[in-house]
Amino acid sequence: MVHGKVTLHEDAIVVPANSVWRRVPLLAGAVGVLALAISGALGWQQRDQLMHSYLVAFLFGLSLALGGLFFVLIQYATRAGWSVVIRRIAENAMATLPLFALLFVPIALFGMDTLYHHWSHPGDDPILLSKQAFLNPTGFYLRAALYFVVWIAASTWFYRRSTRQDEERTAALTGTMQSVSAPVLILFGLTTTFAAIDWVMSLDPHWFSTMFGVYFFAGCVVSILCLLILVSLSLRRGGRLDGVVTVDHLYDLGKLLFGFVVFWAYIAFSQFMLIWYGNIPEETLFFVHRWHHGWEILSILLAAGHFGLPFLFLLPMDFKRNSVTLSLAACWLLVMHYLDLYWLVMPSLHHEHIHGDVLDVTCLIGVMGLFVAVFAHRMVGHKLVPVGDPRLAESVAFENV
Repeated sequence: MVHGKVTLHEDAIVVPANSVWRRVPLLAGAVGVLALAISGALGWQQRDQLMHSYLVAFLFGLSLALGGLFFVLIQYATRAGWSVVIRRIAENAMATLPLFALLFVPIALFGMDTLYHHWSHPGDDPILLSKQAFLNPTGFYLRAALYFVVWIAASTWFYRRSTRQDEERTAALTGTMQSVSAPVLILFGLTTTFAAIDWVMSLDPHWFSTMFGVYFFAGCVVSILCLLILVSLSLRRGGRLDGVVTVDHLYDLGKLLFGFVVFWAYIAFSQFMLIWYGNIPEETLFFVHRWHHGWEILSILLAAGHFGLPFLFLLPMDFKRNSVTLSLAACWLLVMHYLDLYWLVMPSLHHEHIHGDVLDVTCLIGVMGLFVAVFAHRMVGHKLVPVGDPRLAESVAFENV
């Protein structure tokens, strides 16, 4: 295929019939369903633990999908050319959002009696009674429906036009998506913020933070950048994207990853510092629970592992241009991102002691198995890059100067 001054060979931009990626949807889907069935069987008598473990796994997978949506939106909004060859991976990630609407059903069915019983049955607690206009089951369900409608509508609209452009080669589609991306980004920011408040911050309904939505968003972006790096490198090792995704593209992903690691740390520290010196009891309790009974170990690990070590590791230019060190950093930060979500959710159940459970593992395998199945299905069903995008030649020729 010839695009401008660049010739793309077909075998570099499609997944061949004999590729292992062709078998991933079925295998990952089977593993995911089996792992969730095991989780249900093991956790039926300990439903509180099951639902907290499931929520962590759900948020981890959802953060990848939402991160993919944000990456696509921001590339269109900024008219970015360098990222075109990478964008399809993010599009495949955001295309999993309908799956998470389905995976939200157990939370909707059982969450009120397990995860959110503190505010769904406020009793005579004056703080909870003052928040009942927002923290009530009806509002929870209606807002959740709104979040998924916005996310699925946006991801489907952009995905269909991007893949349609592969066949039609219509440059006007790019202009339309660029114009729509800015208002959709506003909707994305609002819905992601309120979803983080509803599904995570309300686990401790006495506590609140005006920075919490941004904190969750920062984790979403870190996670999708890690996924883009790992999938790009995996495809390159398999002979795909040859001469399409280059070291320069990966270097820019590494720079973005470095930047959002710093951004996550900035938001995390700012949130802690403001609450610490304010010293209001109902606000400080969130951090008190995470600084005693073993949880302080995880708190220190996150400070060092989600910021300190990645900061030093990703700072040198050579580390971001080396596929081995960059992939190691991406894998490490995905682990840290999961632990960060675990740190947010699990102390609401086990604030008297740090706790791990086999359900944490089975739920994560289940959710991520289904995520990988849908992601891989999308990937093998279309070109690996948006071949109809008018800026493709610019992206392929991109060099860091």
